[in-house]
Formats: sequence, C-alpha cells, structure tokens
Amino acid sequence: MANAMLQQTVGGTLQLLSNSGTHCNFGNRSVRLLPKGFKLEVEFSKRGIYSSGKTKFNVIQASTSQTSVVDEVALILIRHGESLWNEKNLFTGCVDVPLTNKGVEEAIEAGHRISNIPVDMIYTSSLIRAQMTAMLAMTQHRRKKVPIILHNEDERARAWSKIYSEDTIEQSIPVITSWKLNERMYGELQGLNKQETADKFGHEKVHEWRRSFDIPPPSGESLEMCAQRAVAYFRDNIEPQLLSGKNILISAHGNSLRSIIMYLDKLTSQEVITLELSTGIPMLYIFKEGKFIRRGSPVAPTEAGVYAYTRVCNFLSALLLICHGPV
Repeated sequence: MANAMLQQTVGGTLQLLSNSGTHCNFGNRSVRLLPKGFKLEVEFSKRGIYSSGKTKFNVIQASTSQTSVVDEVALILIRHGESLWNEKNLFTGCVDVPLTNKGVEEAIEAGHRISNIPVDMIYTSSLIRAQMTAMLAMTQHRRKKVPIILHNEDERARAWSKIYSEDTIEQSIPVITSWKLNERMYGELQGLNKQETADKFGHEKVHEWRRSFDIPPPSGESLEMCAQRAVAYFRDNIEPQLLSGKNILISAHGNSLRSIIMYLDKLTSQEVITLELSTGIPMLYIFKEGKFIRRGSPVAPTEAGVYAYTRVCNFLSALLLICHGPV
C-alpha cells in the first residue's frame, strides 16, 4: 500500500539501507539521506541546503518533478536600506538615489538575518537602492549563489546577457526588476526637504499627502494608486511563482511593500496607512495552501533556521508517510 502511494504521488520507491542512510528513487532520479553529525541539513540536487536541529542529512539528486512533498514556500519582503535622500530628509519617490554607508550595512545585516532561508528568485523595483539592497543581502546567504539581473528589455539585451554555462546558471539566482514595484511617485514633492515642505504648506496638508490612502500630492501618486500597480504586478507575476514552489525575495520600498502587505494581510485602507516599515528589516511570510502566514522579522540566522528546519521536517515526514503509512 505504501509503495503504491509513493508510485501515485511521485512515481518512485524508497529503500532503507543499513549503513548508508535512506535511499529513494523518483523516476530516473534518486534521493539519499545520510546521517552526518548534529545538524539537520538537506542538500538538493541544485545544492540547496537547509539546517537546524540535532541530526544532519544530505539529500542528493532530489526529484525535480512539479509534484512536491513540501507544500510551503517562503516570501521575504525587504525595504531598501537607508538612501542618501533618506539621510538628507528629502522626498525621494521615484528619483534613483543610491544607499548610504549605513544603508549598505543595513542591507548586509538583512542578508545575515535571512541567510538560512532558501531563495530561488528575486524581484526588485527598477531603482538602484532596492537593487543594491537585494544584491548586498545575498552576499550573506549560505548557499552562495550569485544574483544576476535579467535584461529582457529587447532581443539584443537578452542575447548579450545570455549565460552559456549550465553549471553557472545552476549557481545563479534570477533577479527580475519592474518599475511597478517602485516607490510611490511623490510628484512635485520629489527632492524637497520634508520639514521645509511642512513649514511651507502646513503640517496637516503634508501629513494628508503622505499618510492618506487616496489623496495624492501635486502631480503624484496616492497610496491607492501605488497599490493598484504593485499588487497587480504581485498577483500576475510573483504569486504564480510561489504557487509553483519558488521561494521569493522582494526588495522594494516603503509604499510598494505596504501595498503588498495590505494584500497579504487583508488590511483595510485605514489600517495600511498606519503601517510603518523600517529600512533594511526583512519580513518573512509562509505561503501554504494558498494562504499567506506572517512569521514576522527574523532577528538572526538561527531564528530564520526555524523555517528551514520546518521544511526539512515536513519533507522527511512526507517521505516516511508515503513509504510506511501513518504510525
């Protein structure tokens, strides 16, 4: 019965080996679980590794079938690190401003916090501060894969940026950029000092422009307008990747991320305007059975490792269940 279940589920078999761990065959691929020390580590055919716990395993050549025994994936949101105009207290909006030294440090610290969480794809805005944050964060990731920005603007861009080594592709993470994840466009406020603008137009008026849901600044976007493009992009492009089993990192901006969180957490227009996101602080969601579950912000790799450990436990439990039945 167990073997029949396994054949129906993933088209393979599993065999317990005396001294070499547990060996599984899935179609023309195999999985081998090897006990190795004091951590729980799973290594997939694409060299993905997850660790925590008291026992360590390697999984070699895991099935790449679309059917997976692990039914949850990670979604990480990071607001970019401090930019030069954040430091100067200027309205930035869609002006393309780089990070400060503090912003670079924040991005690296964000990467340290998420270093144990798997990342298969990265989405960023078209602005350099969000792209820098994602790239710097991934330098701290334990899988050491290289984030590579995809250039799909036209045929020549695609041809000139093509990678011809399959091994190199295996050790890379695609980075997709879109202006639809850009910060809210602040119109005629962009480049103005926030305090001086409040002194000129009045604190109430500037607060209304900044914190209302549907009132835009002169020639700019309201949060509602920003949400329309950001959420539509998330639903059309990012959510399908989550459904396919990809772990996703989004590096973007205060208002585009507030918009996405409004969608994920089903916030009202009144609730979202009070939501504050600090620069460089990652937020972890689990996408499971079509639902987004907020896990909060991991403060250290060991906390982020709890998610990795949960994935491994789910994977191993599923293997045991389909081979031996319920206990």
